[in-house]
Amino acid sequence: MTETAVPMTVRTPTGRASVIDIAGEVTAASEGVLMDAYGRASGERTRWIVLNFSELEYMNSSGIGLLVTLLVRANRQKQRLLAYGLTEHYRQIFQLTRLDEAITIHESESEAIAAAA
Repeated sequence: MTETAVPMTVRTPTGRASVIDIAGEVTAASEGVLMDAYGRASGERTRWIVLNFSELEYMNSSGIGLLVTLLVRANRQKQRLLAYGLTEHYRQIFQLTRLDEAITIHESESEAIAAAA
């Protein structure tokens, strides 16, 4: 399987929170890129990982599975996942899969960072 080039940048707005900017498609082909971004975002002091979905174009069931894998890794590191930028369609998917119970959804980056503080 060919890995799709999914742009994911990592920012650290605070010493204890990192943001992963997700753009393009999140599918099984994105696994390496997403896990690499998580590795870069997950510092020793990091307690919150904020997922920015505002540039997400498409995510399938394999992409949802990757988010579950990311959630398991974050929980092992005693980190919390937060999200913002989800369209109504993906908010509904988060609700149907109950991901919204484990990954808190916010309206904006500033709201997510404030919740992390």
